[in-house]
Amino acid sequence: MYDAATASEIGKTAPAMQRVRGTARVAFANTAGHTRLKDLFQSGSAKVRLPKVYDEPATAVLINTAGGLTGGDRMDYDIAIGADAHAIVTTQTAERAYRSLGTSAEVTGQLSVGAKATLEWLPQETILFENSSVSRRITADLTGSARLLILESVILGRAAMGEQLTRVFFKDSWRICRDGKLVFADDLRLNGDPGDFFSGPATGQGAKAMATLLDCAPDAEDRLDSARSCLESASSGSVQAAASAWNGHLILRFVATDSRALRLSLMAFLETYRSARLPRVWYC
Repeated sequence: MYDAATASEIGKTAPAMQRVRGTARVAFANTAGHTRLKDLFQSGSAKVRLPKVYDEPATAVLINTAGGLTGGDRMDYDIAIGADAHAIVTTQTAERAYRSLGTSAEVTGQLSVGAKATLEWLPQETILFENSSVSRRITADLTGSARLLILESVILGRAAMGEQLTRVFFKDSWRICRDGKLVFADDLRLNGDPGDFFSGPATGQGAKAMATLLDCAPDAEDRLDSARSCLESASSGSVQAAASAWNGHLILRFVATDSRALRLSLMAFLETYRSARLPRVWYC
């Protein structure tokens, strides 16, 4: 029988714990006026499903078959949308970040959108558990008048389970280039007790959930009034949100004391702003 203590005493080390590795690559192209799958690759715990859609953009659903992330895991996603194509990429469910033994889980998203194409990156929320550690980096390369609509939302623990987080690490970095030039950069870093850094009036006033939505397109600024109107109809007492626009970017920030209220507000806003229903997995 293997005994870790005994192995340590005789100078041996216990084998490293198995970690999750996953890679998914999806590419869409415009063929005869229709967006069709061009390339698909998946390995490890990263899987892709392509549900049938009718009178809606082509949709790819990302799945982490490991059921969540923990320290040392790595997931890489590569999404390419060809010129004049339109596709939505989402996730089957919320991603869960579990307790880490020291290292961070790493998640990367490499997005490429061709001229006159549209990519809607609309994953469901990421839930951070106590002592979780996640480092995520999203980079995007846009060509010409390409449009990228990108959403990321984060939930601090499961309120319905009575969880109260005291320690998390979460780093989120966005870098977006258009025609090779950096046009948008955003960084978020949470390290420590969420009760401390979300307690102030300028940092959420006790928020338990947050989201960032970015519409990156040459005419994005023209949608500011529409976005603010949609926010009015989608807002609730426990959700605060605001929108601003500049230099071809429209950005919205959401904070909420209740994760369910945030999700419902995001769904209501996205349906109105996009004039379309979300992918079916959002309603499951």
